[in-house]
Amino acid sequence: MKQLPISLLASLKNLPGFDKAAFVQVHESGEQVTSIRVNNAKITDYKLEITNLQSGICNLQSIPWSSTGYYLSERPSFTIDPLFHAGAYYVQEASSMFLEEAIKQTMDLSKPLKVLDLCAAPGGKSTLIQSLISNESLLISNDVIKTRANILAENLTKWGAANTIVTNNDPKDFQRLENYFDLIVVDAPCSGSGLFRKDPEAIEEWSEQNVALCGQRQQRILADVLPALKEDGVLIYSTCSYSQTEDEDIMDWMSNELQITNCRLQIGAFNGIVETKTSKGAYGYRFYPDKIKGEGFFIAAFKKQQVVSSKQQVVKTKAEKLSVKEIVAIGPYMKDASLFSFIKLKEDIIAIPASLEKDLLLVQSLLYIRKAGIRIGSVIREELIPDHELAMSTAIAPTVLSIDVDKETALQYLRRAEINLDAKTKGWTLLTYQKLPLGWVKILPGRVNNYYPKDWRILNK
Repeated sequence: MKQLPISLLASLKNLPGFDKAAFVQVHESGEQVTSIRVNNAKITDYKLEITNLQSGICNLQSIPWSSTGYYLSERPSFTIDPLFHAGAYYVQEASSMFLEEAIKQTMDLSKPLKVLDLCAAPGGKSTLIQSLISNESLLISNDVIKTRANILAENLTKWGAANTIVTNNDPKDFQRLENYFDLIVVDAPCSGSGLFRKDPEAIEEWSEQNVALCGQRQQRILADVLPALKEDGVLIYSTCSYSQTEDEDIMDWMSNELQITNCRLQIGAFNGIVETKTSKGAYGYRFYPDKIKGEGFFIAAFKKQQVVSSKQQVVKTKAEKLSVKEIVAIGPYMKDASLFSFIKLKEDIIAIPASLEKDLLLVQSLLYIRKAGIRIGSVIREELIPDHELAMSTAIAPTVLSIDVDKETALQYLRRAEINLDAKTKGWTLLTYQKLPLGWVKILPGRVNNYYPKDWRILNK
């Protein structure tokens, strides 16, 4: 373990909950904490099914502040677990799962909500949010960096939900959606000191100058996105930094400069989380790895005050609807097609919950969309050429032709290698592992065509 920066330790000396000796010791120990969060739309009896799916994951221990999060006794090779690629679970740092509590304590999740995860890649918090909100709610997951937005789209595709949109925009672009969101989550880019134990190489990149630059960037991000939050809407701010500049100082800046009030959270049920209170009376929550089983993390919640003006958003575009033949071709692949609106984007057919069609059209007219809803595929000569997103979605019909395969065949498929199947049927077939879909194959006389996405293939032999 590389030596912790002396200037970092000095800057933390007077902060609530900081214990230098314990803090240094836990970083020097080499201990690693591995945790996952189960996809409750794909696996229902979490502990029983994950343990019995022969995935190599065992000795699960519940994470106190997560309804579907578990610590693992050791870190398996997730790359060679087909369940990971099937979207059965997400590998996420345990402390950051406290976002679930922050949302539950500040939002009415029984109502249809509009949610923005602003700095969302690679998708841990977005998949968590999606699992909490109702099917009638909309989650927009954004990342400003194109390559990261692509990874975000991949992970949300594996999660399988239809009520999500992935965008690739700067925070200020969301001002076009004025007073639109009920909840905005800003897991802000930061100096990363909270991940030093997990990623010791990050120590070399840390500096007081970078902390100051991150603080300035965090202020810009928050100021730029706030107009998109509704009156009485909630903003949740988090970092993986210990630095006061990026945590308490940002809370005080928000209290001074933005029309926003702090929300105090209840943490009495969770041992080890440290409540901090700023000079402006704002409450935030610190996670230290010597006090809780997880990495360094900071989170705080705020509510927006009265909106001065409100501009009504008008949808000016109309969706290109499907022909009767296209609807007939899609029908057998969908669990319940009546719940969706189907929209044509060039040759692709997109499925979005019917209640969210206008929202998709609005967002499409104002922002750059990387992914929306579920890409069903395209209809050619009255036959559906199914897309991988359909295979991964929770909207796919259980009656779709499928073949369940063993682990080695599943891994060969995920490598996009040649596979052999003892199949009596022909045509498009869903390949599954432990009954969870992995993607499409097309069975032809004498061969099987592997349609796993080329960019997603695993290289592990």
